Amino acid sequence: RWLYGKQICLFYAFCGVLFGICSLSTLTLLSTVCCLKICFPAYACAWTYAAVFACCPLAHWGEYGAEPYGTACCIDWRSTNINTVAMSYTVVLFVFCFILPCGVIVTSYSFILVTVKESRKAVEQH
Repeated sequence: RWLYGKQICLFYAFCGVLFGICSLSTLTLLSTVCCLKICFPAYACAWTYAAVFACCPLAHWGEYGAEPYGTACCIDWRSTNINTVAMSYTVVLFVFCFILPCGVIVTSYSFILVTVKESRKAVEQH
């Protein structure tokens, strides 16, 4: 039987679940990165992510059209002023294809810089 009471039992169970899931999640992430690097060296995830957003105007969520000077075509930014569906596409595109990637990039490199700086200090102390 359990000898240490209900509170310790809860804490022990919490730690077991927390560390178990964390360990499994870490192994899952590492295996996913390895799989993507080895099996899909052309970065299929990036292409799939981009293709989803690029195909949306073809499915009539957003629009493609001529640029203001008419010399090339891209997303029809002017349609967002008159079409709420096109506006929703532009907002989603801005959030998921600009804000989110930039946030992940800045966060990742910030963590890397902090880690490198801390490692450098630790090496200098020894």
